Amino acid sequence: MNVDDEAAVLSRVPTFAKCDPARLKLLAFTSRALRFAPGEVIIRAGEPSDSTLLILEGTVEFVGETTGGEFIINTAGAHQMIGEMGVIMNVPRTLMVRARDDVRVLRISAQVFLKLLSENPEVALDMMRTLCERLHATTQRLTKTQAALVDAGAAARGTP
Repeated sequence: MNVDDEAAVLSRVPTFAKCDPARLKLLAFTSRALRFAPGEVIIRAGEPSDSTLLILEGTVEFVGETTGGEFIINTAGAHQMIGEMGVIMNVPRTLMVRARDDVRVLRISAQVFLKLLSENPEVALDMMRTLCERLHATTQRLTKTQAALVDAGAAARGTP
């Protein structure tokens, strides 16, 4: 895929839809397209957050680990960003991300991504909305999980 094709794909991604074509071409030119096979690790927990990844095709899964083994926390698909929280917060990766099926991503360096946010208020606002939606969904899942744990504990103790 050439720069013009990648810029055209970026223009269909809601986060980048309001960017001018020249900026999208520059973003495509300064980014790197990568492919991952099913089961391949894309991001490892603890790695430096040196880039964000825009999923162009396929589905990824966010994987947590406990002493009992791995579990899937969430999934993401086409036109979703991954790794942006670590870049924005300037902290190492917190989770493993792996390909669920054949995945194609566009790797955007941290420097380019942060510059894009700082120079494009519409993109930054869309990114804030996306992150807020994720936080809200996570809070709801945690609330349900906490209630289920309380109920399970009460049932184990034989209390109503």
